[in-house]
Amino acid sequence: MPELPEVSAIAAYLDSRMAGLPIRRVDVASLSVLKTADPPFSALVGRVVTAVDRIAKYLVIRTDGDNGEIDLVIHLSRAGWVRWSSDLSPRPLKPGGKSPIALRVHCGLPGEGFDVTEAGTQKRLAAWIVRDTADVERIATLGPDVLELSRGDFATILASRTSRIKNLLTDQRVISGVGNAYSDEILHTARLSPFATAKTLSEEQVGALYDAMRSVLLDATRRLEDSEVATMKSEKRTGLRVHARTGMPCPVCGDTIREVSFADRSFQYCPTCQTGGKVLADRRMSRLLK
Repeated sequence: MPELPEVSAIAAYLDSRMAGLPIRRVDVASLSVLKTADPPFSALVGRVVTAVDRIAKYLVIRTDGDNGEIDLVIHLSRAGWVRWSSDLSPRPLKPGGKSPIALRVHCGLPGEGFDVTEAGTQKRLAAWIVRDTADVERIATLGPDVLELSRGDFATILASRTSRIKNLLTDQRVISGVGNAYSDEILHTARLSPFATAKTLSEEQVGALYDAMRSVLLDATRRLEDSEVATMKSEKRTGLRVHARTGMPCPVCGDTIREVSFADRSFQYCPTCQTGGKVLADRRMSRLLK
């Protein structure tokens, strides 16, 4: 799933190509992707892109024209991605086809624009066309952006929560922007167990977690910011130390990276670096094995 660093890099990439240019046409191949009907997607046509930025893990394409601002908000979910092209077909997309393309935005010169694609069978990609991003309920209920939190505010959030720290970091209603992959990386860097209880962390551990959170996300964003969109996925993978590296040696201590699997997701960790050498039980109601 694209998380804060990828969405930030995609936004910067699109902004450098689209800002100041008009939207010429919008093709929708999957009507289920659109979560709003007013304004219609045709309202974007002829409007000028003023900026492309992000809110948490949401991509926001801001446009100006008659009747003020209208935003195209995209959540890429687990399998969504953006593909820029200077050679888009002028033929409209065929609704209901087998193509992974869900949405196409023609912007700038003929042939220029981007596709929003979604791989796999679980269709969770979502797009909204709104006059105010606060009209998107998912955005309205987001917690503070992870990179905008002060150390003190972060400590206050942790002190009031009894949830496991892994769950807290990925709960967008509490802190927004971090997903499964980077929470693994953050906890490994901070040398914390994914099952540690938030409110029981010491002041030193809270500080280490806050520093790790910022360094991991900012380093990943800097690493991706000069990448082409087409290469960001592979660039992300090369920068990960524990996530999706089950069975491989930890780059810090050499221990074997372990995994805890659930019905629809899994996470990875290093026993030596994070759990005092103990292996976490690989089941939904996990506890430390004695």
